[in-house]
Amino acid sequence: MQYLHTMVRVADVEKSLAFYCGLLGLKQISRIENEKGRFTLIFLAAPGDEDLARDRKGPMVELTYNWDPENYAGGRNFGHLAYGVEDIYAVCQRLKDGGVTINRPPRDGHMAFVRSPDGISIELLQKGSALPPTEPWSSMPNIGAW
Repeated sequence: MQYLHTMVRVADVEKSLAFYCGLLGLKQISRIENEKGRFTLIFLAAPGDEDLARDRKGPMVELTYNWDPENYAGGRNFGHLAYGVEDIYAVCQRLKDGGVTINRPPRDGHMAFVRSPDGISIELLQKGSALPPTEPWSSMPNIGAW
């Protein structure tokens, strides 16, 4: 397993970049503008981790800016922890066998979401290419918030 990123929702991109990059010293690695989803993702790495972040896609902080205003009360501005895994189906099966609810199953062989006992959202991403869709995962519905 490889730690990838922590996602934090931000209300003002410029103010956030001024803090994380200008004051804290993080470096912008990539930026994705998604018009269909109406959001911007900005991935930042600590000084000295830039090459590692580009090569391994982690460790980083993901700033998520949703274009439609939203009040992030109750910790909603903290998004999730993300980990790259060797076999997303095996990891999800181990978690499920351990009593963990798979909130967003890996239907696509690429991404899944679970929650810790304290309600922290954890994203699991298949390392490399997505695995072929496989049952029971490919037809499993989302359960709860992820």
